Amino acid sequence: MERDTLQRRAIREALERTARPLAPQEVLDEATPAAPRLGIATVYRTLKSLVEEGWLKAVELPGQPPRYERAGIGHHHHFHCRACGKVFDIDGCVGKLQGMVPKGFVLEDHDVVLYGRCDACVK
Repeated sequence: MERDTLQRRAIREALERTARPLAPQEVLDEATPAAPRLGIATVYRTLKSLVEEGWLKAVELPGQPPRYERAGIGHHHHFHCRACGKVFDIDGCVGKLQGMVPKGFVLEDHDVVLYGRCDACVK
């Protein structure tokens, strides 16, 4: 178990407060007001530790560095804004994918990523 430091608390609070997957730089930006001396190396170490503990999970998008979100929030998909680069959670699932799987194959998991522009970038 890691020590409960000001930086670690600031990182956890930033991830709890922001209801979307965050890149390490976004975590740093969100957590810095609560921990002004926080550095990117500490963010990376803490993210790695929180993933190992099972508190966080990495969100992998094709061609992108991982982003991080709280673990245990249930099955969902993501929307990636092509303008600002932010990633947002999407509730729900297209479902019924087994019919698309070739005969004899076993579907174990899936990811759906929608691409476009978020509401802030549309304005």
